[in-house]
Amino acid sequence: QVQLVESGGGSVQAGGSLRLSCVASTYTYSIHCIGWFRQAPGKEREGVAFIDSDGSTRYADSVKGRFTISQDNAKNTLYLQMNSLKPEDTAMYYCALAWRNYCSGNPYDYRYWGQGTQVTVSS
Repeated sequence: QVQLVESGGGSVQAGGSLRLSCVASTYTYSIHCIGWFRQAPGKEREGVAFIDSDGSTRYADSVKGRFTISQDNAKNTLYLQMNSLKPEDTAMYYCALAWRNYCSGNPYDYRYWGQGTQVTVSS
C-alpha cells in the first residue's frame, strides 16, 4: 500500500506562486507514473502535470509555461511549482500514482491518491 501526503496549498493573489509537495511512502516498483490532478467545485477532476516512468514530463495545456513538475527520488517527494497563478487555478490539488509506464489524464487509471491540498487564487 502506497500512501501519498500533499502539502503546500494556500491562498494567493493572481500572479503569485505556490509550491506543492507530495511525499510518498517507500515503494520499489520502478514502472510507475505519478502526477497532479485538480478538482474545482462542480467540475470533474482534471490532470495537471505528470512524470512518466522514463522521467518524461507532460502538462495540461492550461498550465504549460506556468507550472513545473519535478521529483526528488532520494526524498520520495513530488513537487509542483506553480507560477503566474490565475483565479481559474483555484481547486483542490491531488497527487496520484499509477503502476504504468505512461501517465494518462484519466483519474480512473490511478490506484493511489493523496488527501488533497487546497489552492485558492484571488483576483
